[in-house]
Amino acid sequence: MTTPPSQSDGIPPWQDFMIPVLKVLSDGNLRKRHELINAVLDEVGMNDERRGILLNSGQPKIENRVGWAMSDLTTAGAIQRPVRATFQITDVGRELLTRFPEGLNRRDLETLEAYRNHQPNRRAAETTTPDQALEVTEAVLSPSEQIEDGINRIKTEVGAELIHRLRESDPGFFEQAVVDLLLKMGYGGAEQRGRRIGGSGDGGVDGVIDQDALGLDRIYVQAKRYADGNTVGRETIQAFVGALHGVGASRGVFITTSTFTSGARQYAENVPSRIILIDSARLVSLMIKYRVGVQVKQSYDVVELDEDFFE
Repeated sequence: MTTPPSQSDGIPPWQDFMIPVLKVLSDGNLRKRHELINAVLDEVGMNDERRGILLNSGQPKIENRVGWAMSDLTTAGAIQRPVRATFQITDVGRELLTRFPEGLNRRDLETLEAYRNHQPNRRAAETTTPDQALEVTEAVLSPSEQIEDGINRIKTEVGAELIHRLRESDPGFFEQAVVDLLLKMGYGGAEQRGRRIGGSGDGGVDGVIDQDALGLDRIYVQAKRYADGNTVGRETIQAFVGALHGVGASRGVFITTSTFTSGARQYAENVPSRIILIDSARLVSLMIKYRVGVQVKQSYDVVELDEDFFE
């Protein structure tokens, strides 16, 4: 049996919103898109916390799912847009509401010729053996979420390889890599004032970023390549703070390919100096975001109908 994607956030699959959409519109009134979505969320009793959950794109997840339910219902001819961005139920929609009062899914919509005619690629794919895992994913995640899910899986795989390569790299290479990352993040200004200073006489710091042209405002960096499970403890952070005091600095960034103990994090939060701790997970995330050690292989455009074009 295929396990469906996690629904720990409590938001129903996008197909579960099709009947609520029809129920809200069953009074025959015209509703603007935003008005309809809010009415549907009220219909299913969705609380403010779940309404506030966002996709990576910044769009509320639940609004995205309702939107795709509305899209499929429009394709099936169950709802129509008599005026731009305004929705109304049709006779087909009323019939579906009568036939499937407890729930509606894509399989049910495929009994309608209008829907089948708009899904030629899907119908062609069904002539082959279906991938059960893909079917379950499609039933839960909206198309936009499926794209994000795929991208996140790729990032996870690339991240795992990235942290492996960093752990296997030369200490000097890793020290330079973290300096490059901070510069890519915007530290060091337009002139990219940052350098690696690691070595036998580094005084306990591996890099320095000059925030101004004269170097009056500096951020010092410590970079430690540790294997998974070899955590960075409080004593190591204390030593870093001591090194900062030795160069007259009050701000530093400690980056590791491992993790920090709770004692290390608590010490960093309470010490007067401003210390930022970056563990392996955040390091990988930042390197992927700012394209350090990775490159864009392929880009995809997600399109939507331009309502202004048809106005």
